Amino acid sequence: MRLWPQFGTRRARINRTPSKIVARGTPWATVMLASLLPGLALIASAPVLPPFGFLMFISWRQLRPGLLPIWAGLPLGIFDDLFSGQPFGSAVLLFSAAAIALDMIEARLPWRNFLTEWLVAIGLIIVYTALGLALANLDGAATPLRVTWPQIVISILAYPLVGRFVALADRFRLTPFLEIR
Repeated sequence: MRLWPQFGTRRARINRTPSKIVARGTPWATVMLASLLPGLALIASAPVLPPFGFLMFISWRQLRPGLLPIWAGLPLGIFDDLFSGQPFGSAVLLFSAAAIALDMIEARLPWRNFLTEWLVAIGLIIVYTALGLALANLDGAATPLRVTWPQIVISILAYPLVGRFVALADRFRLTPFLEIR
């Protein structure tokens, strides 16, 4: 019994199924791990790092629309709220609204390509950051919108890299793990 598939071998992989736990758990785990990243890497007085959890969430929703259910914004938003420092419930609201918006866009667009996906992501990133700031300001912060422009620009530029990572994670998700002879 081997745990990892052998790459480069000529053996056929017909009738090999991926692990159901890995196939279903990878999107959830990657979004939760990405939610932890901004707090681990840098401590700053102004937001600089992108909201990696949100970027990962919308990347999974765009790559595999039916994989994360529409209600996935609730638990993933709660997890993001616990570690982001935002007022509790803001990520729940914004993740859920983004999931609904992506479902509506998915139903209306007859075709998709990289540019349309990136433009949709740009709109969602700007709205997520602006509304996150507005919710924080309602909770007592007094931060102007101009402070978040570096975070918005870095998030927009980082989105294709996050999308590439999600594509790699999707390939990992579908790889058969246990080969029993």
